[in-house]
Amino acid sequence: MGLSLEQKQAVVSEVSAKLANAQALLVAEYRGIGVEKVTQLRASARKSGLYLRVLKNSLARRAVQGTPFEKLADQMTGPLMYGIAQDPVAGAKVMSDFAKDNELFVIKAGAMENAVMSAKDVKALATLPSRDELLAMLMGTMLAPVAKLVRTMNEVPGRFVRTVAAVRDQREKAAA
Repeated sequence: MGLSLEQKQAVVSEVSAKLANAQALLVAEYRGIGVEKVTQLRASARKSGLYLRVLKNSLARRAVQGTPFEKLADQMTGPLMYGIAQDPVAGAKVMSDFAKDNELFVIKAGAMENAVMSAKDVKALATLPSRDELLAMLMGTMLAPVAKLVRTMNEVPGRFVRTVAAVRDQREKAAA
């Protein structure tokens, strides 16, 4: 049984709302994948903040109208699963990792702010470090000069204390 007009409008508005805050839209063909595998994909997607949805392509085309992902409408053919990601790298990693384990799951395309990506581009995006990893690298880089300054400033009094201790030891030896 098909969806009523109100249900279709609700689906389109829900997906449009998700797309309004999204950084990337990823599209993959899922033909022939069992329910267990799709459930595993959905669980890993939830952990990384990827919103997965199977939609009729006509509803998906309506949902992307007026969004930065509108250029992806040409790729929307066949049975597709749509991944809407806040973090493009995390979303691409989830879908690429699943595609490696399941040859029936084929990434077709993706889109970021007014740019359409091929399947190869999505896989390349998946190899990049995630946002959290990049922030950790940045913080490490920013802390390195401060830590070096602290070690250098601590070395001056430390050297003074070692010099005084050496003079004390030398005088004790001379006195004995």
